[in-house]
Amino acid sequence: MNGFGSILKDYLNYHKISQTDFADRLGITQKHMNEIINGKTNLSLELIISISLLTNIDANLIYYVENKKKTYEMLIKKYKTEKDINKLLNGFYINEMNKKGWIKLKDKSSFTQNYLDLLEFLNVKDLDVLNTYLEKRYLFKKKNDADNRKIYLWIKHCDEMVKNIEIKKYNRLLLDKLLSELKLESNNKFDSEKIINILAKYGIVLYIEDALQGTKIRGSIKVMIDRPVIYLTKYYKEKSSFYFTLYHELFHLKKDYNMLKNKTIIELDDEDEMDNLALNEMIPNEVYKDIINNISKIDIIAKTNNIPLCFIYSRLAKEGIISYKSKEYLQNIERI
Repeated sequence: MNGFGSILKDYLNYHKISQTDFADRLGITQKHMNEIINGKTNLSLELIISISLLTNIDANLIYYVENKKKTYEMLIKKYKTEKDINKLLNGFYINEMNKKGWIKLKDKSSFTQNYLDLLEFLNVKDLDVLNTYLEKRYLFKKKNDADNRKIYLWIKHCDEMVKNIEIKKYNRLLLDKLLSELKLESNNKFDSEKIINILAKYGIVLYIEDALQGTKIRGSIKVMIDRPVIYLTKYYKEKSSFYFTLYHELFHLKKDYNMLKNKTIIELDDEDEMDNLALNEMIPNEVYKDIINNISKIDIIAKTNNIPLCFIYSRLAKEGIISYKSKEYLQNIERI
């Protein structure tokens, strides 16, 4: 790969300018000029600017072409073969992301361009920096590099989608008020947009997006400067699982707000605690004990305590008290 050298050669031929004459205009030797034309040297920033001034070719174009050449040389030196480079890129699921519209591959036939497009999506200097960045900024409980990478790619896409959303300033003191409003909303027909708008009223961004195939993640939470952001996947198939996941993340926000300014939480050692808090928010523990002791009065208890029946039957099935195939479960679960 000659980089900008081949383009410069064509330019000089078209304008009938000799390489010796152009070298003199640049103030470089004929040998240096020959190395540029044949791609055997890298252009300095000073030379890029000088060539741009002399040819009226955009300096950004020159820099881009030169950077692509240097990237190609780095990839070949580090990964040896095109097969190994493509294996590396496939480990970032670039084709699936391209199909989803998360990343735009400018030239799918060029592994060099694919690598540059990936770095642009990841917004890091190189892939070595990425590994260090993930260790510092993300809390993964499970040490599954492949799954964690998929999760990060999903989060990175979500970050891009929410960056221009304008909402009210978050006030931690209003979180209990938000939970009360969600409790009222949970009795209505499921409407994700309405729930998104409710959270926005309290300064919290909620974004829902399909994850990459095979990803187990259901949700994550972070704080962008001072703005809490919750991302949920679409693995939930019914209303109770959606609310359970949402409450789980909200209780992380309540407990871990300061940590979330520096870390994105995927999973912590206190996940069971967050699960229990979420379950208690959906069905208070004392009410659930009453349900267990009075199974025949579920409808009355649900109505008295303003609890959706799907929350109750979903929890009973989760704890093995009834079957997921039972008539009671199938009739009362609210699929979405």
